[in-house]
Amino acid sequence: MKKKEIIEFEVGKMEFGGISRSIYQDKRIKMKGGITGQRVKASVKRSRSDSGEVKMMELLETSPMETGEICQHFRQCGGCSILSIPYEKQLEIKERQVKDLFDDAGLEDYEWIGIQGSPSQYSYRNKMEFTFGDAFKDGPLELGMHKVGRFIDIMTVEDCRIIDQDFVKVLVATKEYFRKKELPYYRTNDHKGYLRHLVVRKGENTKELLVNIVTSSQIDFDMTEYKDMLKGLELENGLVGILHTINDRMADVVNCDELRILDGRDYFYEEVLGLRFKVSPFSFFQTNTKGAEVLYQIARDFAGDKGDGKVVFDLYSGTGTIGQLMAKTARKVYGIEIIEEAVKAANQNAHLNGLDNCEFIAGDVVKVVTELPEKPDLIIVDPPRAGVVGNGVKDIAEFGANEIVYVSCNPKSLVENLVEFEHRGYKVEKVKLMDMFPNTPHVECIALIQRVKS
Repeated sequence: MKKKEIIEFEVGKMEFGGISRSIYQDKRIKMKGGITGQRVKASVKRSRSDSGEVKMMELLETSPMETGEICQHFRQCGGCSILSIPYEKQLEIKERQVKDLFDDAGLEDYEWIGIQGSPSQYSYRNKMEFTFGDAFKDGPLELGMHKVGRFIDIMTVEDCRIIDQDFVKVLVATKEYFRKKELPYYRTNDHKGYLRHLVVRKGENTKELLVNIVTSSQIDFDMTEYKDMLKGLELENGLVGILHTINDRMADVVNCDELRILDGRDYFYEEVLGLRFKVSPFSFFQTNTKGAEVLYQIARDFAGDKGDGKVVFDLYSGTGTIGQLMAKTARKVYGIEIIEEAVKAANQNAHLNGLDNCEFIAGDVVKVVTELPEKPDLIIVDPPRAGVVGNGVKDIAEFGANEIVYVSCNPKSLVENLVEFEHRGYKVEKVKLMDMFPNTPHVECIALIQRVKS
């Protein structure tokens, strides 16, 4: 097996995060993507004496387990890579993958509760970021998702199964409108052009819709007609705000240099487990609202009565959702988050919900905690995908809380952190998975850890 050689093989074991490992001529080979049982053609990227890494070029045969309903974009769009697998089988695969991570790390003697499925397999996303571009060089304007394995090419995903029909209507109408206007899309290679992204968000339980068109400042275009066009669409949800964001930064992500309100307001409301949240256009909020209700209920159940009348620290608190849910029984909740906008939103939401025992503070977790007047009885940790980095685990362990509820969107970083927590006087008590992202390789994980020695 040599570099750039084209090989054919049957896909073996699927690992967490969308990686598969197979055997070819007695060599272990790693590949991004792939479903167990598929037969594929791949190009060799790296080759060693006993292992290699390959890139899939062509699917030759589907897997026997691929019997699920698919959309017309499947295998072209880079989104739902396991949509073809029936949902119950998806859950089995994810549970095994994460359990393998725990076993391989040597974590043992804890209660493994298994996996909870999402309330909905389809139409569950409450936020989508679509990109302007074209399907091929100099082709007509497209608006949608990147084609799988392609950095530039875009496809309009009007048959997407994980968004509702209002998202599709706004997507298609926006593409057709700007295609007629013949405005150039922003090209990341030379940083020239105007149209960049379309962001659609909604409150699942409030039925409020927020649309945000993102452009550069390179063309002075009047958005009045576009606004009126959107307001004329027949939508199931209420269109509460139409925004225009100016973004001149080079990175191919949605940033805000200037925000213009074309109509309505620059936020929407969402309700979760009896609490109401004001969500701004750039605030983080779980993308599966119904799934988030289950996730937060699991976290609250794991805390049990440990928060009753006690001090709770909500670290990496974001907009403060978990902390506010804990505040119903806690004496005091301190939320700490480095992003100032999120902290501002958290304090507004706490006020909105009449929670006067919540205080959200912007700053570095360790620095802020050392300045607080109280010690925690319970800590909630919900970090970004990278997990608790640097000396974070050491610092959190030294806060001395008896219990920690760790909510993670990346079981790999969670497992690494749990191993370190066990080295620092804590013990994993129980673990449960929550599938927030059906039809994708991702899953949320909640762990309860308890202090066993100082």
